[in-house]
Amino acid sequence: MDKIRIGKVVNTVGLRGEIKVYNYAESPERYQNLSQIYVGEELFDIEKVRLQKNTVILKIQGVDSLEQGEKLRGQDVYFSAELLEELPSGSYYIRDLIGISVYDRQGNLLGKLKDVIKGAAQDLYEIDTGGKMVLLPGVSEFVLQVDLESGRIVVDPPKGLMEL
Repeated sequence: MDKIRIGKVVNTVGLRGEIKVYNYAESPERYQNLSQIYVGEELFDIEKVRLQKNTVILKIQGVDSLEQGEKLRGQDVYFSAELLEELPSGSYYIRDLIGISVYDRQGNLLGKLKDVIKGAAQDLYEIDTGGKMVLLPGVSEFVLQVDLESGRIVVDPPKGLMEL
């Protein structure tokens, strides 16, 4: 089963086994729509969700003491990829973009997309050119086409960016 990482257990809360999860999801409210999560490789039913800024407090079934909660500290939190929502046309999940070949508008291979760094103003596409990493703003001015079926992204980087 394919899983999506959405957080990491960073601490316990109280004596009844609640865990504090640092949220990686776009919105911490994502947890409120889930009935189950994986902590590490183990699947748990969610009993209760509370939000505190960018952290999520979870009460999960079968974890009823401080000691049981402590055993989960440091483990990643996932949900099933089957629960991903359908995105509107022209929107993509980052996980689907990673590893795609990046070409310039003339058809020259520039490298592979290594990561997408979420930014407040814009995303940055981290392109591995084989010799160095290049960060390209993920805006329509520079990212001309994304074709998941053919595994291609066509970009028009600003002059001089690829030579840095």
